[in-house]
Amino acid sequence: MTHPLPNLDPSLIQHHDHDDQHKPRILLLYGSTRARSFSRLLVEEAARLLEHFGAETRIFNPSGLPLPDDAPNDHPKVQELLELMQWSEGQVWCSPERHGSMSAVFKAQIDWVPLAIGAIRPTQGKTLAVMQVCGGSQSFNVVNQLRVLGRWMRMFTIPNQSSVPKAFLEFDEDNRMKPSALYDRVVDVMEELVKFTLLLRDRPDLVDRYSERKESAEELTRRVNQQSI
Repeated sequence: MTHPLPNLDPSLIQHHDHDDQHKPRILLLYGSTRARSFSRLLVEEAARLLEHFGAETRIFNPSGLPLPDDAPNDHPKVQELLELMQWSEGQVWCSPERHGSMSAVFKAQIDWVPLAIGAIRPTQGKTLAVMQVCGGSQSFNVVNQLRVLGRWMRMFTIPNQSSVPKAFLEFDEDNRMKPSALYDRVVDVMEELVKFTLLLRDRPDLVDRYSERKESAEELTRRVNQQSI
């Protein structure tokens, strides 16, 4: 799908070879269920750019996702999220900053991801780009927290990131991001994500661990879920 990208200078865009493989598969998550969610608007802008760079994108809508452990694993929204997690080769995480932290809406999505499926995290070896939106001045609390979370999920978090201050000023009446240095940073991040995804996809072995190869999936699950030490 081709989207109009009026803020983009096409003469400066690099095109990347897929080596005749399928397009990089990128899942985008956002952290608010508001009718006009700026984390959603930023994710939608990011998806347009990713598709322009040759990726296939899917955006998960967290509305209706139950709290972790407050519904069975076969809940339709939970299953939708887990299927998308396994489908993806790279991800974009974007949360608003609330009380100096990522939103509960965003964290709930990650907390539904099981520790392991066959001793491998569903996110293991996937690339990750992190972004945040701020209601006031620029902050990096959330992107820093998302980097820690990405490491815990054994993902390759790319060096670049985006933090959009006063996000309510950065989108027009059509919910498109206005031209600015902040928009250019989003372009940088998405371009970099595609490059790293092409380089690292299908390589979960890079974060495979010797200690876990000695331990069966059943033993691993029993150990990490033990009630006492």
